[in-house]
Amino acid sequence: MTIADLLTIYRPLLGWTLIGWVSGRLLPAAVPTHLGKFLFWVGVPVSIAAFLRHAHLSAALWLAPTIAWIAMLLGVGCAWWWSQRSPIANLHTDDPASPRSPQTRGSFLLAAMLGNTGYIGYPVALALVGPHYFAWTLFYDLLGSTPGAYGLGVAIAARFSDSPPSNRWQALQTMLKNPALWSFAIGIAGRNYPLPAMLETSLHNFAWAIVALSLILIGMRLSQLSALQRLRPALISLGIKMLLVPLVLGLVLWALGVTGFVYRALLLQMAMPPAFATLVIAEAYELDQEFAVTTLVTGCFGLLILLPFWIWLFNIAGIR
Repeated sequence: MTIADLLTIYRPLLGWTLIGWVSGRLLPAAVPTHLGKFLFWVGVPVSIAAFLRHAHLSAALWLAPTIAWIAMLLGVGCAWWWSQRSPIANLHTDDPASPRSPQTRGSFLLAAMLGNTGYIGYPVALALVGPHYFAWTLFYDLLGSTPGAYGLGVAIAARFSDSPPSNRWQALQTMLKNPALWSFAIGIAGRNYPLPAMLETSLHNFAWAIVALSLILIGMRLSQLSALQRLRPALISLGIKMLLVPLVLGLVLWALGVTGFVYRALLLQMAMPPAFATLVIAEAYELDQEFAVTTLVTGCFGLLILLPFWIWLFNIAGIR
């Protein structure tokens, strides 16, 4: 892949995100909330069903959520091991503002485990993999990252929270109410149902418009984040999430004979920056929100730096 190809990928990623960042600074604070609700309830579900109509499905797709769960467990396992042996987190420290507090440790583990495989992962995958292999991205996100965030992620947050919510079923209800999961099932069931050409074209154009709106929303949310605290432990958490885990599992997949665009789709999802769900969970369970913000902002910029590395790795491995 040449520099021109890389610029072709970066142009929409940076352009739409920058538009969102500027808009987030200029427009009322409620606009990102309304846009997020529209994307959550309408935009993303419809686009998932639309892209599934052009995706190739096979029995091997179940490898995607399997790898997703292995990646999350490896990430949180490495983060747990590191936090046990470093001064980043100490369970015997009671000050919530201390970088050694349980709240910071909980956020540290979440950032190393949960990736933004939806709002960022979808556009990146579509740019580097294309719609034909997009189902691998969807299976990874909807059957791996989503239940991982609201299942294992919530369990970890509750472990390190001083005042966990009383309703432990709330996380499961939130996951089951996710319209993306329902549209995923509907899209698979109806993907071979013929549609009029005009409707098919309109659905396809709408889906790509949602990709742009998703990047705009990311920019808007980034414009509302300001605090950057505990940068060093944040970089360690990001190193585990965005570099160590993809490299280790990428080598395993390559050794097992997984290649081509399937390999690319899986590795890109593993390399995504921390999900915004880490901040949502941190707020709900009173973990270290400033640390979560730092990992979100730093992770998004880190993705821009690491993408050329992954593309270079694809090229030397013969994964065109």
